[in-house]
Amino acid sequence: MALLGTAGSGLAVPPPPPNPSDSELDASRRAANARAGEVGQLTNQLAEAESRLTALQAEVELAMEDANKARVDMHAARDAADQAERDANAARVEADAAAAAIETARADLDSFVAGSYRQGSTIGSIGAYLGSDSPDDLLARAQLLEAVSSSQLDALEQMQRAQIEKTNKDSAARAALELARQRRTEAEQAKVNADEAQAVAIEAQRGQAARNNEIEAEKARVERLLYQAQSEVDGLQGQRARYEDWLAQKRREEEERARQAALAASGSSSGSPAPAAAPQRPSAPAGASIESVVARAMSQLGVQYAWGGGNASGPTYGIRDGGVADSYGDYRKIGFDCSGLMIYAFAGVKALAHYSGYQYNSGRKVPLSQMRRGDMLFWGNSRIHHVALYLGNGQMIEAPYSGSRVRIAPVRYGDILPYATRLIG
Repeated sequence: MALLGTAGSGLAVPPPPPNPSDSELDASRRAANARAGEVGQLTNQLAEAESRLTALQAEVELAMEDANKARVDMHAARDAADQAERDANAARVEADAAAAAIETARADLDSFVAGSYRQGSTIGSIGAYLGSDSPDDLLARAQLLEAVSSSQLDALEQMQRAQIEKTNKDSAARAALELARQRRTEAEQAKVNADEAQAVAIEAQRGQAARNNEIEAEKARVERLLYQAQSEVDGLQGQRARYEDWLAQKRREEEERARQAALAASGSSSGSPAPAAAPQRPSAPAGASIESVVARAMSQLGVQYAWGGGNASGPTYGIRDGGVADSYGDYRKIGFDCSGLMIYAFAGVKALAHYSGYQYNSGRKVPLSQMRRGDMLFWGNSRIHHVALYLGNGQMIEAPYSGSRVRIAPVRYGDILPYATRLIG
């Protein structure tokens, strides 16, 4: 009996842990699934909103280019109208000058004709013939006067033709000026319309950006509720697992007690004592390591991304990359990058290198069709560039990129590697 008592005290198990009912487990799972469904719907809404925001951004850019074009056209139309006005003014001055010259020439011709009429001749005043020395000289003078008269008539006719041309030019210049002014008015109105369209596009973009922010905030809120619901499921499942482990350990203890009792009884009958059994160490609760990894990762939800950040103890300052990460100031932020989050999550299981490519080869490869909660997923067929922790139900937790935060997201299958890496189980 002393032997049995010793064995019993060495193998005694603690009191039973809580054992949640099946209905409690089912209710918690349903609540988590409902939250996951909400997250999925909000994820789709956010994707649609981001697509709409991208389209609106393109519309804003187009409206801005239209406004630029309208501005250039307006300045060109104003310049053309100013030039047309200068041309019209010059043509009007030329036409007025031509009209004045014609009036002067016509007055001179009228005076010449009037003088010839008073002398009874069509070739000018009789005074023009005085002083002739001979009939030949008289005839020469008569021919000269006739030529002067014809020349004046020809000159007047040429001036009249020039006036007509200048008047036509003046009319054309005025018509061009009117058209230029019309084009200027149209260009100025087009500028007003383009500016208004640009303002409308920018306002629509701002409204959509605000809507995106609302959806993102709602998604973050529901994700927190999802995490709480998943934590409740995990907690109840952990309680159930610990209870089942306790129950199995209790059965083993009872079996060991019975075996030792049988050995004691046999030893008493033979006169030799039975050797005491070595005490057994309780086994770890089923799934506890996986849930610990998941819990550590989930505890960092919302922590900002920092390239090169994160170690086994938690978030750290990021490092410089000389490019995108520096532009986001990651080296001034305390947070995780994708592989840094995995280092923290698996700190109690295995020390991982701070490089997703090495993490891919740190455990057993499992086809994606067989992936399960706690596996690492990788992306990049030519060269691995990202890693995330699979949570189950098509969800994963990741530190995605500069400017973001640790988040839960649906598994992305584009560029994903065909194998997951399993460190536990």
